Order: sequence, then structure tokens, then C-alpha cells
Amino acid sequence: MNELPQQLANGLILGAMYGLIAIGYTMVYGIVQLINFAHGEIFMVGGFGALTVWLVLPEGFGLGAAVPLMIIGGVLVSVTVGMAAERFAYRPLRGAPRLAPLITAIGLSIVLQQAVWMWYPDAKKDHPFPRFQGSSIDILGANIQRGDLFVLIAAPLCMLALGLFVTKTRSGRGMQATAQDPDTAKLMGINTDRIIVMAFAIGAAFAAVAAVAYGLKNGQVGFRMGFLMGLKAFTAAVLGGIGNIYGAMLGGIVLGVAESLATGYVGDIPGMDLFGGGAWKDVWAFSLLILVLLFRPQGLLGERVADRA
Repeated sequence: MNELPQQLANGLILGAMYGLIAIGYTMVYGIVQLINFAHGEIFMVGGFGALTVWLVLPEGFGLGAAVPLMIIGGVLVSVTVGMAAERFAYRPLRGAPRLAPLITAIGLSIVLQQAVWMWYPDAKKDHPFPRFQGSSIDILGANIQRGDLFVLIAAPLCMLALGLFVTKTRSGRGMQATAQDPDTAKLMGINTDRIIVMAFAIGAAFAAVAAVAYGLKNGQVGFRMGFLMGLKAFTAAVLGGIGNIYGAMLGGIVLGVAESLATGYVGDIPGMDLFGGGAWKDVWAFSLLILVLLFRPQGLLGERVADRA
């Protein structure tokens, strides 16, 4: 039990990253009913965009001052890729059977991964990512690394900004209307194409913020990092209720905490020593998803936010 605060903190940090990525899945699905399986790679290219900004900065440039610039660089790359994917890969298939855009998303994921592998300098191995130096900070009995504080601050700020955007702005209300009924939204004069592009852009921007958090936490980025993180984020979106932006963050936190607790405690249960440790964390994460879907198929929060607006 002495380790419980640390395990909860680890889970919260991991879950906040999952949640930021999951918002991209849930926003796109809520508006166009599309599972964008290339979103994990959009997260990955955002990490490389942030790393590129760091590499071109002059030597001796402080990391604290560099992080905002790295976020901007990562967001620009992720948003550009996300908007291009919507315009050239998904929009032509908008009226097609659902299987077509799904297969396209999987193909686009592979293309983006291989493009980075081929054309980014020395991308065949993981690239070192800058990390904050200094001792960890004790918060309520948990040791929090300085780099981990970034996601603990960024995630609630991003959620606050998104909530205000969706509920208080004209574009946000247009997004809700398009999610409820795109045909009626068009008749009311809403440019649904612009709304859909905006959903892709916001999701990509949040994924880029998560990529910076991932790099600061792990000290490296690689062309493979988007696959598993994207899969976990999709799991979080389904867990919280696909199409619900608050459910995406809740699902991410629940998933992260469950992973952390399972890693730390399952092996201590009599007869379960073979199933503990980090090697089984993915198994327990997806087992949690199966259990939730068996007893609450609509996810933890269920209906879309737009349906309640």
C-alpha cells in the first residue's frame, strides 16, 4: 500500500496521454462515423516535428523555453498531415461503404510509418528526445518527474479549452449540429466540410501535445511509437464512450490507472505471480475493455456530448 500513491500517479500520467490522443478518435467518429486508425501515426509525426524544432535550435537553448516552440512545431506537422489525410484520403470516400475508409485508414497508417522510416534522417532507430534535468518532485507521496508535470498541466488545460470551444463558439455549435445531423446542418447553412476538417485538426493538435509529453517522459521518439499508443488511445475512446470528448479523457485515465495498478499488484496475488509486471500490462488493459463492453457496451459515459447539447 505504500506504493499506491506512486502507482496512481503513474497511471494518471499515462492515462492523460491516452486521453489526449483518444480525443482525436472520438471527435472524428462523433462527426463522420469514421475510425481514423491513422491517428496513431499522426501522433508519431507530431513527435518528430517537435524533435526537429529542438534539433534546429541553437546549442544552449533552454528546454523550458524550447517546449512551447516544440509544441508549435509538432502541432503544425500533425495538423498538416491530419488535414491532408481528410482532404485526399477520406473525403473522396465519404459516401462509400464504411469498410472502404476503414481500410484506407489502415493503409494510410502504414504509409505514414514507412514514410518517416525512409525519409527522416536516421529514423531506423529511436531518436533521443530532450528531458528536464533535476530531481523528482514529491506530490502527496508520489515522486513526479519534471517532464511528467507537463502532461498533468497540459491535459486539463486542453480539455478546458476544448469544452469552451465546443459549447461557447459558433464553430463549436456547428460541430455539435453536424454530429447530430449533417444533412440538416447543411440546410441550416453550416459548412460541414469545414467542420469536419476542424475536427481532424483539433484531434491532430491534441495528439501532437501528447507526443511532446511522450518524448519528455520517455526520452525518445521512434517511428513505431504511434501503433501501440494509438491502439491504446482507441481503446480509451471506446472505454469512455466513442464520440464523447469527456468520455475519451475519462477512458484514458481509467485505462492508464488500471495498467499501472495491474503492473504493480497483480503479481503479488497468490497464484498470479506469472501475470504481473510490465509484460502483461497490455493484456490487462484490453481485458478491462472487454469487461466494460460486456456490461456497458456504450462505454462509461455512453452517448455523445452532441446528443445532449
